[in-house]
Amino acid sequence: MISKLKGTVEHKDAKFIILMVGGVGYKVFLASEQLEKIKESANISLWTYLAVREDALTLYGFEEKEGLNFFEMLISISGIGPKTALGVINAATIPTLKKAVASEDISHLVKVSGIGKKIAEKIILELKGKFGREESGEISLKDEVDTMEALKSLGYSQSQAREALKQVDKNITGASERVKQALKILGASR
Repeated sequence: MISKLKGTVEHKDAKFIILMVGGVGYKVFLASEQLEKIKESANISLWTYLAVREDALTLYGFEEKEGLNFFEMLISISGIGPKTALGVINAATIPTLKKAVASEDISHLVKVSGIGKKIAEKIILELKGKFGREESGEISLKDEVDTMEALKSLGYSQSQAREALKQVDKNITGASERVKQALKILGASR
């Protein structure tokens, strides 16, 4: 089993990278947010999951162990394969997805191609209770979604909005206040 790779990005594509490790190029599929951050020729380290099928061996990579753990939880659910699990992770941040599961909100899950209402409800049923209390933080899921949508409507990419929201003070609640704080962060980074 290949569980971690450290090497140089040889090539970057729309859904994967070729990571050179010890003279061997590994094709590793990543979430779109991670792909946006990675530059060719960069030295990176990834936690990986090797999906073994009759006709293929496919690697999925994650910058953080939390991403890999969430991915593995998703694929443990009957009917959810690695591609669908990666699609779920592309839909929102992992903390947002955990909050969605904790609050039984299927809105993020049904955005993913191949996931309808029944499968989204199954994911919530299977994963509910697997996360600690910290996932049900003070910030409501609706506020977080509204803040993300507001930033995207102002022309920021999903990854820019996510990075800014990670830096917003957790004590600030309410979508409008969170948007103001995120805009200050985004303005300072220019």
